[in-house]
Amino acid sequence: MNDTVDKLVLFLGKRSGIDKLVKTIQYTSKLAHWHLLKTHPQIANRAKQWEIAAGLSRKAYRTGQFLTAFNDIRRNPGRTDLLRTLAVLGNAGQMVYYFFDHLVWLARIGVIDGKNASRMSFISAFGEALWYVFNITADLILIKAGIREERKIKTASSDSDSEQGKAKIEKIKMDRVMRLMGMAADSADFAIAIADVEPNPFCNHVITLGISGLISAWAGWYRNWPS
Repeated sequence: MNDTVDKLVLFLGKRSGIDKLVKTIQYTSKLAHWHLLKTHPQIANRAKQWEIAAGLSRKAYRTGQFLTAFNDIRRNPGRTDLLRTLAVLGNAGQMVYYFFDHLVWLARIGVIDGKNASRMSFISAFGEALWYVFNITADLILIKAGIREERKIKTASSDSDSEQGKAKIEKIKMDRVMRLMGMAADSADFAIAIADVEPNPFCNHVITLGISGLISAWAGWYRNWPS
C-alpha cells in the first residue's frame, strides 16, 4: 500500500487514528489560543472553542475503552511474572482512567451532576499517570531484552549473516522503535496527567501542555500509520 490517501483513509478508520487527529487539533488550538490571546482575542476565542470541542469529542470516541484494558488483563497478561504484574497494574490504571473519564465527559455535557467533576477528573488522571509509569517500565524491560537478543544473534556470525538472522534483527529494531515511540507518547501524556494530579507551574504551563499533547499525538500517528 503506497498511496498516501489510501493510508490516511485506513488510519482514520481506526478509533486510535481519529483520536490522534483530533488530539492534534486539540493541542494545536490550545497553543494558538495562547499565542493569539493578546493580539487577536476574537480568533483566540474561536481557537479555545475548537480546543474544548476537540477535547469533548475525544472523550466521546473513548466510550467503552476501559473494557479493552479489562480484556487485555484476561487475554494478554505478559510473558514473565514481572511483565504480567506490570500489565495487570498498568491496565488497572487504564481502566480507572477511562471509566472516570467517561463520567467527566457526561458531567461536562450535562447528563449527570457536575459537582463532582473535578474529583472524578483527579481520579481519572491519577489512574492515567499510573498506567503510563507501568507501561514505560515494561517497555524499558522489553527494549533491554531485545538488545540482548540482538547481540546474541550478532555474536553467532552464521546466524547474523543468514536471511533468518537478518529478519530477526530487523524485527527487533522495529519493535524497539515502536516501543520508544510509545515511551515518548506515555512520557508526554504523563506530564499532562500530572497537571491534573499535582498542579505546578511547569506542567500546567500552556506551552508544556501543548507540546506534550502534540508529541503524544504525533508519536501515535507514527505507531498507527499503515505500513
